[in-house]
Amino acid sequence: MAAPLALTAPAVAAEPGGGTYTVTPLTFTVRAGDRTCAVEADLYRPSGVDADRPAPAVLTTNGFGGSKADGSTAATGRAFAARGYVSLVYSGLGFGKSGCLVSLDDPRIDGQAAARLLDFLAGARAADDGTRVDYVLQDGAGDPRVGMIGGSYGGAIQLATASVDPRLDALVPLITWNDLAYSLAPNAADRETPGVFKWQWANGFYLIGEGQPLLVPSLDPSRFNSLGCLHFVSDACDTLRLLNSGRYPDAETRKMLDFARSVSPTSYLDRVKAPTLIVQGQSDSLFNLNEARDTYRQLRGRGVPAKMIWQSWGHSGGLTDPAAGELNLGEGNLETSYVGTRILAWFDRYLRKHQDIDTGPAFAYYRDWQSGYGTASGVPALSQKLYLSGDGKLVDNRAKVARGSRQYANWLVPTSHSESSLAGMIGLPDPKPYDINGTHLAWTSAPLTAPVDLVGAPKATLKVISPKTERVQHSGDAADKLVLFAKVYDLAPDGTKTLVNRLVAPVRVPDVTRPFTVELPGIVHRYETGHRLQFVIAAGDTAYTGNRGIKPVTVSSAPEDTGTLELPLVRGRVG
Repeated sequence: MAAPLALTAPAVAAEPGGGTYTVTPLTFTVRAGDRTCAVEADLYRPSGVDADRPAPAVLTTNGFGGSKADGSTAATGRAFAARGYVSLVYSGLGFGKSGCLVSLDDPRIDGQAAARLLDFLAGARAADDGTRVDYVLQDGAGDPRVGMIGGSYGGAIQLATASVDPRLDALVPLITWNDLAYSLAPNAADRETPGVFKWQWANGFYLIGEGQPLLVPSLDPSRFNSLGCLHFVSDACDTLRLLNSGRYPDAETRKMLDFARSVSPTSYLDRVKAPTLIVQGQSDSLFNLNEARDTYRQLRGRGVPAKMIWQSWGHSGGLTDPAAGELNLGEGNLETSYVGTRILAWFDRYLRKHQDIDTGPAFAYYRDWQSGYGTASGVPALSQKLYLSGDGKLVDNRAKVARGSRQYANWLVPTSHSESSLAGMIGLPDPKPYDINGTHLAWTSAPLTAPVDLVGAPKATLKVISPKTERVQHSGDAADKLVLFAKVYDLAPDGTKTLVNRLVAPVRVPDVTRPFTVELPGIVHRYETGHRLQFVIAAGDTAYTGNRGIKPVTVSSAPEDTGTLELPLVRGRVG
């Protein structure tokens, strides 16, 4: 077990929120799964808060690879302490100086560890040095009034904790996942067929996790697993090894999918009751908007108070330099950003119990063409169907479809580029998206006669012909199935081609002898007058693992039988 942090005199500080507070470093020894480990934390106590004048609390932790000392994590603790909340900021398991293995926000491990911190806020347990609190508002004996906030890895832990501890009163998860199997190996056509490995994102985070004992040296044995899997739980390493192998035999792959989903909100949201404000980023190829939408629908379907905001920034861009007026966690600009005011209202309503507080619309989305937010009563539905014509046109009427067939083939190396996955996160340059001739097919609309606003996830229905795939697709190894990538471009009159937020929909086709439906990642985008919308299916992508072997593909069209593309439009139509 790691040695407890040395106690220091509480530091007194002030933030733009107006209030002063003290900061006290603490250590907690907790049981996490089959291990016992130390968790490091900082306790922020607002001035004037005591047993006679208690305040609600806010719990927060870091994103993957970070710690309680991260700029945005520590800034979150300061921001809420300055606004009168007791804040407890801690380093997640396996990060900073907290012990135990990285277990991907598993409710049975990370969630249970966080629940022990709720015991501390309830006054039911002490920190390792004997510190106790008696100044957090209580809703009953041992039931502190506590909200959680945090992004990415610090977002999923909120839902994991709420699934094992009903004492949480409000959640604000930002840019996090719903289904880790979809996040790391998405199949936009079928969640049960193994997806397409997102190798850049997955291996990048794996290296960050395995490097933790080097980045934060510690002899704490709870932080180590084995030489074959240094810092993660074994199931996580086994999953990554399988994905990197390029082989997906049925039994092993089912085990991988089961583990990924067991540590995902999709598998335990039926136990979450805390009101949840979901904030997701449009610029995010790691956890796209569809993940937030799925969490939102699952919670709302059970009657849990939930609202959703699609902000501009995410893992793929804007994290360190958000657009003007957007939430900046490092600066704590809560009162001066749209998302910040929504968060404050959420906590005012559910932590301070201000019943008259308006927590805002059910759904809001950032519009870069207006530098502001649009709102709606829910996620827009699909509202226009377009047809894939044999001559490469995207038409608005089945009668306009020309008969014809076109073919493409993959190479043994990727022939299309959407992104360098970690570039947007760390601010590195990234080549523009491209598709090499002969390795993709495109269908393009006529120039628009008026602006068109798209908000949500387009859906395509396709039928492909691939005899070589047909002969091997039932081999028992999903790697023999056909892989392709669907995406939507914006073509400007001057020829400029934009892949919106560099998002693609990877597909491992369940059965090439049958039509299949592809759900593309959600986007918020305006297609201006004179621009054209282009739908593309490509044979490969540099950010993903592709096909095994060369698999030529033919797509045929006829008025009575052709593929379609459906769009969730909130303004205009594609003519």
